[in-house]
Amino acid sequence: MDKVELGVLIAIASLAVAYLGYSLNRKRDMRADVQQDAEVKAKLTYIQRGVDDIRLDIKASERKISDLGERVTRVEESAKQAHKRLDAVEGGEKR
Repeated sequence: MDKVELGVLIAIASLAVAYLGYSLNRKRDMRADVQQDAEVKAKLTYIQRGVDDIRLDIKASERKISDLGERVTRVEESAKQAHKRLDAVEGGEKR
């Protein structure tokens, strides 16, 4: 009987040690996963801020390009008027 009880105690103790080992490893894995998730979230936040900054820069560049386009149009119109005036002056001198 003592041998059977000793075997049962050893089996129960083995199960307890196995469960404790599993529990500790699971907690470590969960901590590692949580830490890794936090790092990924931090990196994503950093990337998101960078993308937002790039969008703002692009919008500012688009505004500048639009403004330059308007200025070029005005300069072309002015140049066209100047050419007409020069043509009129040249035409008046040749006659």
